[in-house]
Amino acid sequence: LTFPLVSVTLLVSFGSSMLYGYNLAVVNSPAEHIKAFYNATWSQRFGHGLGPAPLTLLYALTVSIFALGGLGGSLLVGVLVERYGRNGALSRSALLVLLAGGFMGFSRELGSPEMVIIGRSITGIHSGICLSVVPLYLGEIAPKNLRGFLGLMPSIFICLGVFSAQVLGLPELLGKDRFWPLFLSVVVVPASLQLLLLHCFPESPRYLLIERNDVCGATKALHRFLGSPDVQDVIEEMKEEQRSLSSMEMVSVWQLLRERSVRWQTLSVAVLNAGMQLSGIDAIWFYTNTIFENAGIPVSQIPYTTMGTGAIEVVAGLIGCFTIERVGRRPLIITGFCAMGVCSAGITISLLLNVPSQAALPWMRYVSVVCVVGIIAGFCMGPAGVPFLMTAELFMQSHRPAAYIVGGSLNWLCNFTIGLIFPFLQMSAGAFCYLVFCGVCLLVALYVYLVIPETKNKSFMEISHIFA
Repeated sequence: LTFPLVSVTLLVSFGSSMLYGYNLAVVNSPAEHIKAFYNATWSQRFGHGLGPAPLTLLYALTVSIFALGGLGGSLLVGVLVERYGRNGALSRSALLVLLAGGFMGFSRELGSPEMVIIGRSITGIHSGICLSVVPLYLGEIAPKNLRGFLGLMPSIFICLGVFSAQVLGLPELLGKDRFWPLFLSVVVVPASLQLLLLHCFPESPRYLLIERNDVCGATKALHRFLGSPDVQDVIEEMKEEQRSLSSMEMVSVWQLLRERSVRWQTLSVAVLNAGMQLSGIDAIWFYTNTIFENAGIPVSQIPYTTMGTGAIEVVAGLIGCFTIERVGRRPLIITGFCAMGVCSAGITISLLLNVPSQAALPWMRYVSVVCVVGIIAGFCMGPAGVPFLMTAELFMQSHRPAAYIVGGSLNWLCNFTIGLIFPFLQMSAGAFCYLVFCGVCLLVALYVYLVIPETKNKSFMEISHIFA
């Protein structure tokens, strides 16, 4: 590990991945304040307030529009990384956060709920770009024996982002009614730092050599990132990949989906990315307070209980990051999905046994908390970061951007779907809605066990040969 390698990993994780986690959880604690603002604005405009169902729908749109923006951002990844490179794409995406922060920060002053929704959609575009570009960039600059460790670093910062939103959302800090616009627009701080400092670091050596044929630039970048004067072996490996791709241009999404030689890699990326969101993790993050309230946790204790779950997920992310190079990718992701499936079933059982009746078991509310913690910990230990890392590892340079578009699009589409329908699914199915997530988690774990090989300490060429 060299100083430039560590620095750029921390910078892009802090300025991009952390914002994704923050925006996932930031709408949780000020939900009632935002709904009150929407209702008051509607009354001023039309002379009457919103009913419960339209208000729920408008707030669900505010939550889920972030994912719809993310879907749009993921579709831009291929164009951005090809035109501006990995570093350049991240720098340009940071400008979007400054714009979004302005919309959300001044929304109440201007009496405009539309500005909150637009701001959330723009932060979604930024996260859609960064959620693919950050692991792509880190996967290409890291030596293969550290690719797993550095590749999971963004997932730790996603957890830190969620935890930061939970801490700042406490009633003693920005959880008050008058502070929620500031709470939503805090994202401009890490984005500004990334914008100022990212130009100090070189572009991905693989991008420079394979796509731009800049051997000199790639060599200088490797010297900085690896801290070694002898990088000839790495250069030769990249040249071998370049020669194997010499007759092939960068493939489009349509070409990727039609190409039989990578169909299992493509299917694996689709299953992992869709499974991440359909596992129910976003329902947990978006609606943690509601879940705890339904479980019977006193309202005054919910913000602190939620913050405790955030601290545990950071610890789980660290465990995954520091064990991935020892145990491999498959055990982490299989264990994570299995834990999430079991805990989803546990939430259903605990809610059913805690109904207001003489036979109720009050201590089951704490089982609900434990199961929520288990879902988040299982997710942060493996499924949070490994699918993005494996997308970089399963494909050659020519297919990688298209693979990230496919994976990112499915990821965000499922994220949007869960964010929008979960409140209504919860109202209609009650405690049984978590059994859907249980089934998804166990099926994804089974697929990984049967289909996806271990990729630890293997070059991109070797992984391609394993699938072939």
